[in-house]
Amino acid sequence: MREQIHGGDIYRNQNVLDFSVNSNPLGPPIQVLRTIREQADQIVHYPDIQCSALSKAIAKFEHVQEEEIVCGNGAAELFFAAVLAVMPRKALLLAPTFAEYEKALKAVGTEIQYYELQKSQEFQVTEEILDQITSQMDMFFVCNPNNPTGQPIQQELLEKILNRCQECDVWVVLDECFIDFLDHPEFYEMCPKRQNYSKLLIVKAFTKLFCMPGLRLGYGISCNQELLGRMTDVLQPWNVSILAQMGGVAALDDCAQYIQETREYISVERDAMIQEMKMLGYSIYGSKANYIFFSGKPGLYAQALNAGFLIRDCKNYRGLSEGYYRIAVRTKDENERMIAWLRQL
Repeated sequence: MREQIHGGDIYRNQNVLDFSVNSNPLGPPIQVLRTIREQADQIVHYPDIQCSALSKAIAKFEHVQEEEIVCGNGAAELFFAAVLAVMPRKALLLAPTFAEYEKALKAVGTEIQYYELQKSQEFQVTEEILDQITSQMDMFFVCNPNNPTGQPIQQELLEKILNRCQECDVWVVLDECFIDFLDHPEFYEMCPKRQNYSKLLIVKAFTKLFCMPGLRLGYGISCNQELLGRMTDVLQPWNVSILAQMGGVAALDDCAQYIQETREYISVERDAMIQEMKMLGYSIYGSKANYIFFSGKPGLYAQALNAGFLIRDCKNYRGLSEGYYRIAVRTKDENERMIAWLRQL
């Protein structure tokens, strides 16, 4: 059996509280659940191959043009599509970061160079990375805020990175799947400045913010029509199911209050958990989104599982080792149960 490289494996770990997946603890918007139930009989039809209604809703939500959007079966599919569209010979990745970037690049034989994030620098990206970006590179994947660290890149540095990539003719895939969980995402997001970067693809998903991982729905934004065209060419037809499209449209309908409540809830619960964990002696790094990245004693994953908690053991992230973990911010009651268990250790 292949090694599990992601969280969320409730199928082999049943009857546990799943802290390994960083989805919105408020659950899906009620209008999404209502739409799926009411429109379930529509599965007798093929989905809209152009995702027209969904693209229109995303364009309104993101304040972009419909033609700047490509929809996918989750963000992961779009990472693979971007790689297939560009076919990079050499790419740059952070370490640690989300595993699917490396998997997509290795699928086409790309040579990968790694920028190792340092514990002594709180696993932050620093200006040293600019020296790693050269004309020998073809693609750079960057996650902001990063997964698993929850450490965001300040907009000033990110602009320097994008400018450097533009100068060196390097494609940038910017993963913003967790950006809406930050206290002030407007300080980090690059969508308003996308027109300055012809080789930028921003990828987001409904998975985390709207708690819809089972529907599989993501989207990419770029002002580069050639890139979007190439990605569309390599994506399978009907890749976004009819219920996923309907669910996405429903999620974006009058969602401002839901997002604001989410952000306020996450901020309070995350900060409370971090404070408690620090008092218990855990070292916390980054953790500015809806998950907490920390170091603790080896074997904590197995202990947690035995106690009924599924957490993310981060030892299989490149650049990390035994003793690094990530837990999601869940409901207040569940968070308190987690902290109570940690106190008993």
